[in-house]
Amino acid sequence: MYAEKVLSGMRPTGRLHLGHYHGVLKNWIRLQHEYPCLFFVADWHALTTDYDEPGTIAASTHDMIIDWLAAGVDPSQATLFIQSRVPEHAELHLLLSMMTPLGWLERVPTYKDQQEKLSHKDLTTYGFLGYPLLMSADILIYRADKVPVGEDQIPHIEFTRELARRFNHMYGREPGFEDKARESVKKLGSKRAKQYEELRTRFLEKGDEAAIEQAHALLDDVQHLPHGDRERLFGYLEGGGKMILVEPDALLTEARRMPGLDGQKMSKSYANTIALREDEESITKKIRTMQTDPQRVRRTDPGNPDKCPVWQFHVIYSSGEVQDWVQKGCRSAGIGCIECKQPVIDGILKEQEPMRERAKAYEDDPQLVRNIIADGCERARKLAQETMRDVREAMGLDFN
Repeated sequence: MYAEKVLSGMRPTGRLHLGHYHGVLKNWIRLQHEYPCLFFVADWHALTTDYDEPGTIAASTHDMIIDWLAAGVDPSQATLFIQSRVPEHAELHLLLSMMTPLGWLERVPTYKDQQEKLSHKDLTTYGFLGYPLLMSADILIYRADKVPVGEDQIPHIEFTRELARRFNHMYGREPGFEDKARESVKKLGSKRAKQYEELRTRFLEKGDEAAIEQAHALLDDVQHLPHGDRERLFGYLEGGGKMILVEPDALLTEARRMPGLDGQKMSKSYANTIALREDEESITKKIRTMQTDPQRVRRTDPGNPDKCPVWQFHVIYSSGEVQDWVQKGCRSAGIGCIECKQPVIDGILKEQEPMRERAKAYEDDPQLVRNIIADGCERARKLAQETMRDVREAMGLDFN
């Protein structure tokens, strides 16, 4: 079985804001200490909707990577790379497009949603229709078994799983597979071979998922087993062929809605953001001029925190003690809005201070960023090339 890997990417839209930090980056920072992680700049994905405005992608990529590093993504713990620097993504995407039913792409829920949201753009392109397939290629090229996503992205992961299953079924059936699989079983030794056959029967006859896990653990324990036999036995276990592409699982992330300055979701399109690494004066001004409870016209009027966008920031940045102070003080008019906003300002500035410090070295010397990306691209490409070697062989495209 292939080693555990986490893969996640982000479109280069320029400087990131607090919504990106709390929604994605904090999770990446946690995951990089738990699994081997690959984090990539999805620059080709940016072209699916902005194919007519490619000029900003390079600068946006540079700014976004500095934000990743500033937030605490560690290149010694995770592999950071740019999608377009690993051409194997495009090759796998092309080969998968040959066997992907058109109906599968049209059924992806976000296809029609995005067309409606971006109705001002001409999205009647293959690139837009095929972006779930490119996303699948991004995952499958690294045999990543864990992809951190929100609930709205689960259909993309299921699409990728179906695609891997279809590929393995079509191309994993080598001539004489059953006979070769039985020969591979013998290489386990009599005791393990018997266990393997019992677990395989339990799964195929009763659908026992625990049996699959036990069989995977059994195969992982066999150190001397050649790579080809190992993959053959993983496929034989589930009644299929050789497992060439790994079916990923969705790693569901906690949906944390970061409020914007106006109470809506924080988004550049709403012009309600606070950027990572934004200067202190700008942050202070933005919070101080935030809209509060519209019913609280005068300092002496009692307010309702539930109707105030500032309260949503307290939920994220303030301790329970401060939150109690806000609730009581606002409802009784014991505190004014300026007083109420100060702990939020302090909380955001405290969070951003180490980010500004970490970013300084990369801002002063852009070559540091280029070196990190060059190293990450090299590591990522090596993994991608291994997968493509197996894919070409399975499809009969290895002419060497």
